[in-house]
Order: sequence, then structure tokens, then C-alpha cells
Amino acid sequence: MFNEKLELAQEFPEHKDTIHKLKTSDAHFARLFDEYHEVIRQVSRIEQEIETVADHVAEGFKKKRLALKDELFKMLKKAA
Repeated sequence: MFNEKLELAQEFPEHKDTIHKLKTSDAHFARLFDEYHEVIRQVSRIEQEIETVADHVAEGFKKKRLALKDELFKMLKKAA
């Protein structure tokens, strides 16, 4: 996944409409959505070597990305 942005709509194209609906109607989903995309940007900067961080920090961002993605996916399945 080096240097690849994984936007939520790209990850779950079958839920594109649900993502849009939840972003506009569910404040918790919108907050998690924004947090997920900020973590993606951070990981991308690290992978592109724009920012240098310790390995454990990079791993922490990657774990957070996966946890947010899992939580968002659960919310998408529930709303669909």
C-alpha cells in the first residue's frame, strides 16, 4: 500500500451513497470519517518520507487507520 491513499469511498464503493448520507446526517460518523482521512494523510506522508517518525509511531498510525476503518464499516453495514 505504499504511497496509496485509501479513501473510504474507494475502500467500500458499494457503500458510496451510504457514506454520503451518514456524513451529512450522523455527527459521530462524520467525525470518525474526518479522523480516518487525517490518519490516511499522515500515513501517506510517512510512507512518502515527507515526514520521518519512529517505527512504533508509524505502526500506531497504521493500527489507528485499521481500527477507524473497521468502526466505520460497522456503521455502514448497520445503516445499509
